[in-house]
Amino acid sequence: MTKISERSFETIENPGSSSLKVPDQFGASVEKGNKKVTEAFLKLASGAEATQKMLPPILETTSLFGNELWWKTIAALQADAEASFSHLQALLGANSPSQILEQQSTFFRKRVETSLQHAKEVRVLSSRAVEEISKPVKDAFDKVLTDLKAT
Repeated sequence: MTKISERSFETIENPGSSSLKVPDQFGASVEKGNKKVTEAFLKLASGAEATQKMLPPILETTSLFGNELWWKTIAALQADAEASFSHLQALLGANSPSQILEQQSTFFRKRVETSLQHAKEVRVLSSRAVEEISKPVKDAFDKVLTDLKAT
């Protein structure tokens, strides 16, 4: 085995890289890195701008559908209260227990039908709301996918 002190050290030179080329290569790498960072920042800024443009229509649509849902609910509650008072008046005017049972069953059947109709209207309105609210998001997502495919 050779001892370290007995080894001869040789200087290895790479003829492909001289001392003058290293700063040029470093500068080119830095410039390339700066270019990539600038491109990434521009994409980020573009994405932020697209998101900023997308939010107002979403908020407006959400507000419109929220108001419409609110008014439908208020109308349903009002109709329910009026039906309950009418039912109470009819019960007070009943002459026999069989009339009371008949009025009760009719009232409950109408309330169930009305509740189902209201639920159907709310479902349709909610479906439209989700479709309208998700439209800007879907468009933005499609644009991002198109941009990614183009690059």
